[in-house]
Amino acid sequence: MIPISAVIISKSKDTSTTLEKFGEENFMIMKIIGGASDINNGIDLIKSKKPDFIFLDSILEEENFFEMLGQLEFHSPKLILISEQERDAVKAFKYNATDFILKPIEFNNIILGVYKVIKTIEMERSYQVQKVNSINLLNSFNQSNEYIAVSSLDKIELIRMSDILYCQADGKYTNFYLADGKKIMSSRNLGEYSTILDSAHFFRIHHSYIINLRHIANISKKDGYFCEVSNGIILPVAKRRQEDFHKFIKLKD
Repeated sequence: MIPISAVIISKSKDTSTTLEKFGEENFMIMKIIGGASDINNGIDLIKSKKPDFIFLDSILEEENFFEMLGQLEFHSPKLILISEQERDAVKAFKYNATDFILKPIEFNNIILGVYKVIKTIEMERSYQVQKVNSINLLNSFNQSNEYIAVSSLDKIELIRMSDILYCQADGKYTNFYLADGKKIMSSRNLGEYSTILDSAHFFRIHHSYIINLRHIANISKKDGYFCEVSNGIILPVAKRRQEDFHKFIKLKD
């Protein structure tokens, strides 16, 4: 079992120390990957680390936190709310928290909360597997390679391949940038799409990018190697992929 990742957002040193100690003693199931003592740094931490869940101390002003959390461009982490006030359990339900822990914190309560998070994540992953299987089935029937079924965070979207400008890796997710300016985040990684997208028109120019040949405006070989997409975005071509890219677009030096 791969341990789930967590961040701690708390002003209380005692709270952080207790949770960190729990993480050290239970590293097989949970790993603390960061901590913050205020909301703004907490949001920055979540954006950079993309944890599976958050320990949030209710002594902070949560209203702004949840507003900012809702603006994240990836799936929001699970939440365990911690408070010394029993009435704050209502907040846990309001914010759809996976669990609520009352102070003083007891290890048994942390264990129960973490296992609730694990079970919730396992159920969601099982659903994702079913969704991916459905997408693969749709793509297998798409013999013309005109459309691709993309699993976004809350639905499956059918996208015309000719409308895709490029795809960008974003950790374990993939961002699709379309000709109409729309951006779609998929729950699958870029490596999977490198085998699904039409190989006659799409090329992985970099570990972070797959580009659609139909939307390359120009190629620059000055101070590096870059492709300009039809929307004006400049994408780098990795040095080790340049020769294969030459062959792909039948370019001669």
